[in-house]
Order: sequence, then C-alpha cells, then structure tokens
Amino acid sequence: MASTFLTLKGVSVQIGNTRLLDQLDWTIRRGEQWAITGPSGSGKTVLAHTLLGTHFYTGTITAATRRIAMVEQQHRFKNRPGTTQLYYQQRFNASDADQTITVAQELADAGWDGADGLWLDSLHVRPLLTRPLIQLSNGENKRTQLAIAMLQSPELLILDNPFLGLDAEGRATLHTIINHIAAKNIQLLLITSPHEIPDSITNIARLNQGKWVFMGARSAFHPTEKEDGVQLDPGILAQLRQEALDNAGPSFTAAVKMINTNIRYGDAIILQNINWEVLKGECWNVSGPNGAGKSTLLSLITADNPQAYANDIWLFDRRRGSGESIWDIKKRIGFVSPELHLYFDTAVSGFEVVASGLFDTIGLFRQINEQQEALVRLWMQLLSLQDLQTRRLVQLSTGQQRMVLLARALIKNPPMLILDEPCQGLDDEQTARFRNLITILCKTFGTTLIYVSHYRQELPACIDHFLQLDKGAIVNV
Repeated sequence: MASTFLTLKGVSVQIGNTRLLDQLDWTIRRGEQWAITGPSGSGKTVLAHTLLGTHFYTGTITAATRRIAMVEQQHRFKNRPGTTQLYYQQRFNASDADQTITVAQELADAGWDGADGLWLDSLHVRPLLTRPLIQLSNGENKRTQLAIAMLQSPELLILDNPFLGLDAEGRATLHTIINHIAAKNIQLLLITSPHEIPDSITNIARLNQGKWVFMGARSAFHPTEKEDGVQLDPGILAQLRQEALDNAGPSFTAAVKMINTNIRYGDAIILQNINWEVLKGECWNVSGPNGAGKSTLLSLITADNPQAYANDIWLFDRRRGSGESIWDIKKRIGFVSPELHLYFDTAVSGFEVVASGLFDTIGLFRQINEQQEALVRLWMQLLSLQDLQTRRLVQLSTGQQRMVLLARALIKNPPMLILDEPCQGLDDEQTARFRNLITILCKTFGTTLIYVSHYRQELPACIDHFLQLDKGAIVNV
C-alpha cells in the first residue's frame, strides 16, 4: 500500500460566527490525484487555503511536505514600479496598458533566473515572455500562473477552478497540461466542476456546507444533473415591472449599431470591419475563442474604450461622440464580467455591492434614499440573497460574490444587459437558476441581451441571435 502523503483529522475552520469546515477527516496517499467538487460556498477554497496555512483551524493536519503551491482562480495584475494603481479600463487604453509588467518580469519576481526551464516550454509560456500581463488572454494567463507555481518545485499543487473563463481549446490544452504534471509524480488537488475532471484524477471528494458528502474512487462518483426550473415571486415581479415603467428612458430602435468598426493597438489588429446591429428586445450570444476580441467589442458598448469615438458606433439610436457622457450610456446598461469582479472593492457589503449598480460605480460612495434601499432589498430577495446583505464581499465564496454582482447588474432593470461569462464561479444549481431567471426577465421586460459564454449549455433559452468572432473578425452571424 502506498505511503500516506496528507492526513486531516477533525479539521474545522470558523471565521466570525460562521463554521466553514466542520470536523473533516481525510487521507491522501502518494500517487493519488484528487478533485474536490461541491456547491458554491461549501468550503472548497477555504480548505485549500487552510492547507496553505492561511486560516486558523482546530484538529490536526499532517503533511509529508511543506512544498505546496496554489494557483488561485483569479489573477492580480501589477503596474510597473512607481506608476499608479491599475484600474478597470486600463487594458483598453494603449498607453496605460504599457505600464503593466511583462510575463518575464512577473516570472523574475517569482524567482526565475532567466535560464532555460522545462516548464516554460511545457506550458507554452516562452512565446509570452515579452507580453504585458494585462494583454494576456485567459488561457495565456492561466499558463503563466502555472509557470509561477512550478518555479516553487511543489510536491503538492492546488488548482482552484483553473478551467474558468477558458474556451474549448484552452480547456483541452489545460487538461493535457494537468495530466502531464500528474505524470511527473506531483500530487494534485484540483477544485473543479464535476463536469471538468482530467483523466489523471484518481479520486474525488464532494463538500457541502463544510462537510464531506462523498469521498472515494473516481469510478464511484456520479454527478447529479440540476433542473433549470425556478419560480419567481409574482408579487415581486409585478413591483419590478411597475418600477421599470415608472423609470423608462427614451425609446429606441437599435441598442447597438456598428459600421465598419476597427480597433488596433500599435500593429495589433483587435477588431476589423465589424458591422453589427442589435435591435431592441433581441437576445444575442457572442462567442469566439480566447483572444478573439469579445472583451474589446463589449468595451465599445459599455463606454470603457476611448477608440469608440474614432468609429461609427451608435448606442440607443445616438452616435457616440455626439455629446453624451459615459454615464448617460452606463445608466442604460446592466453589466457584469470577470474583470469587473476582479477589480471590485471587496471591503463593501453585499447590500452595498448591489446598491452601487444604481450609480455604475465600483463600490458605494453616496447615500441612497428609502425608495432605492427598498429596490435593493427587492432584487436581493428575488435572487435569494437576503442572507448576504451585511456580509463583506471578501467573506463570500466566489459563487456568492458573482451572484451579488449579477444582482448589481439587474438593479436598474436596464433596457440592455451585457453579461460576460456571468456563470463563471457558479455551481450547477446557481447556473440553472440564473439561466431561467434571465429568460424570465428578458421576456417580462423586453430587455435587450448580449450574453458571452464559452459553454453552450449555459445560454438562457431566450437567446435567438448569434455572433461569432475569430481573430477580431465576424465569422458567423
């Protein structure tokens, strides 16, 4: 029998008044490769950080090594020394984007001495060395994070939801890389969806509310499918419908119209000859591989990209640059994206996150009146987020954070929703509920929808128009 690599006995973690891990026992033997699944907020990431020594715990943890590295599910960009802090729109401003450090500098900060390294080639990172971090695609960023982790020569590598945000090709590449790492006799602990488990994983454990509900060989694990049915309180919907009627803005025919739109940064062409029209009430899916130009396309609509003024772009029947402010545009759009999540102030409460959507700010910086407060509570009730109102964003699981940010996008009941990978970080049940919720809202209020996802099964049923990008050009519409 293989020797024991890691043992947990009666391990519990409590933060504030909330017990996040509850009397966990667990044994990992050498050569076993484990995946941990479970609903959002079940304690998966807390367990990973406990193994790293981040959280105080009771019970005992015995490990055969201290060489443990972790790849977080979110990355953090840096600026060059002596420059200002990064900000959300920076990637779309060519001169400011150059202020971020390169992949080579990030690797050097992590201990790379510039010598040839096996993992740079295995992870396909060498071609990225001169690239600024902020300009990397999700797949390129994940490989860079892995390279930094491998510089630590870990015996245990923890990967927290590494497939989030990757297109089909990126996920396939990462599966191959994970299997390659496992073949090098490095122990793996993979936090992942039950539907995204590499071939090298031998054992699976499932957490729910801080306790094990399954633990065993991969062959014995059978994930359950969630129905996407959801019932919304008709009384709340009626109130929100009246709120939308009372605060309806000017009417429009086309929410978006782009005519021969081109975006470039230096010699790099990001979008080329985009001709696209989104009529009021239409529900679109925008798809394409990582790096296809989807985020740049959305930034032209959300008023985050200054190159919009150099193109023939119309929003809500008004040409960009005809005197409107970015706030005039933003107040008519509900928006969520992985990048917005990354830059959001984690010190604010769930209630304040949702309320900030009334003003399109990343955090709440002004007083709200009684009517606005009631509206926030109404939306949080509709999305079953009442218990998160007073908890800080940093105290919530990634899935809970994303649900609160989704409520922020919906709070104005805007005429157009732009949802960029909105289900990233949600568990199966949350994803099913959200898909159905979006369909109900779009049909009830006639909302125009632009929805980005790499997963076809995540698309709401209301979507009936499709735009596919590749290398900055429309390849299918």
